[in-house]
Amino acid sequence: MNIVEQLERDMMRMDLPAFSAGDTVKVHVKIKEGEKERIQVFEGVVISKRRGTTNATFTIRKMSSGIGVERVFPLHSPIIDRIEFVSKGAVRRAKIYYLRKLRGKAARIKEDRLR
Repeated sequence: MNIVEQLERDMMRMDLPAFSAGDTVKVHVKIKEGEKERIQVFEGVVISKRRGTTNATFTIRKMSSGIGVERVFPLHSPIIDRIEFVSKGAVRRAKIYYLRKLRGKAARIKEDRLR
């Protein structure tokens, strides 16, 4: 094993829950304001998850005052305090970008009762 792979393995986080596209999650993000640091919760639907070692990312979409807000998080980032799994969504695709075009009740995702 070379040095780069060893460094990447050391930087990876193993305390994250398993989630996929369509799931609703709460991401607790560390926000730095001047000298202070606080935690802000970003809750929404996972619309994509990009695999990889240390460069894995996932995209969360939420509605804020009627406006769609998307945020891309690096999976192994130190700014993520923790990720809470809220509910499992019943979707058939790995990337659910079609949610961007839907409005109102059409943008809802059914909850998967199997999990």
